Amino acid sequence: MSDNEQDDVARALAEWNLDMPTVRTLVYRAPTPRERERWHAVWLLARGWTAADVAGALERDPHTIGEWRARFCRDGPASITFEQSGGSPPALSAAQQAELKAAVPVSPRAAGIAAGDWTWKVVRTFCRERFGVGLCRSSCLNYLHRLGFVVRCPKKRLLKADEVKRAAFVREYAILRVVAQLTGAKIFFVDEAHFYADADLRGKWVLKGEPALVDSSSPRWGEKASYYSAVCLETGEVDYQALDGTSSAETSVAFLRHLRARHDAPLIVIWDNGPAHSGEPLRAYLTTPDLRLRLVRLPAYSPDFNADEHLWGWVREEVTANTCFGTAATVRAHVDAFLAGLATRAAEVTRRCRTVLQAEADALDAVDAAAAILERARHAPHVNADPTLALV
Repeated sequence: MSDNEQDDVARALAEWNLDMPTVRTLVYRAPTPRERERWHAVWLLARGWTAADVAGALERDPHTIGEWRARFCRDGPASITFEQSGGSPPALSAAQQAELKAAVPVSPRAAGIAAGDWTWKVVRTFCRERFGVGLCRSSCLNYLHRLGFVVRCPKKRLLKADEVKRAAFVREYAILRVVAQLTGAKIFFVDEAHFYADADLRGKWVLKGEPALVDSSSPRWGEKASYYSAVCLETGEVDYQALDGTSSAETSVAFLRHLRARHDAPLIVIWDNGPAHSGEPLRAYLTTPDLRLRLVRLPAYSPDFNADEHLWGWVREEVTANTCFGTAATVRAHVDAFLAGLATRAAEVTRRCRTVLQAEADALDAVDAAAAILERARHAPHVNADPTLALV
């Protein structure tokens, strides 16, 4: 942009008593997408961007940006205000919108587009190739929002999980809870986790337009603190033990001994099918007289059933997120302090570590309870009584 053109925009802002912070606010707070886009153009032009640069950033024609600048310099904010009229029909018909809505939930590759995920550029490509319609960035995003889509961080759907075995385990777990209540046993979910000395990158709040950066001293990959832990959802108790090196059957036995020594009640330990959870050392340990400890394996590919996974996610959220500790010793000091503090947060442990397993078991208990009530009602003495009399 020439100095004269930039000066024209600056004079227009001064004439209408607008400063740069106000214009930047309107970029995000103007009532319609069209107005926000045009205020964005004015803000960039006022910063010295050329019309061609602004057009490239906003996916517009440079002549269009030039027209917006000229109108703003002549008419001020009134040139930006958008008044809804009959106007032209939407760029996409109802049928085309329905086709776009059906395409977005699956991979773009299913629609013949070589991309890993849907972005506004992929939407633009889809509409151009499928419908012969060209859309700008704001139109693509508006259609996604209008069709009900929002951006969320996904979780893995493990396709190897056996739904029949998972359903059977839900019933087994419901029975285990009853057994534990009758015998005074405690149910612990057990797992291992590693916390690395380098930054565990998570989403963070930053000012718009600013990069999200986390300092890192680049510690070696092996610099980590490893743990076994166990969580009891009924009592909110958490037990943990530092792990040196790699987990194995021997280290699993050591943790079970630690857990057994800290609790007098019978124990039911639920864990996954990892190689460290089987082997001769474990079989030998289970022959210990009067051990009162039962091991239960989760169904394969079912980490969402393990309450201890939620505990480790909690540690990463409150302790290691976006923090480079530099050394394993520093990581361990912070994680140890957090885990020790959970002794006074039992109710929060129970709430935060519940999983889909507990929800499904609760639902199963409710169904079984309702079935038992109906069965008792069928055999009750008044089952064949006159319903009219029963209502009196």
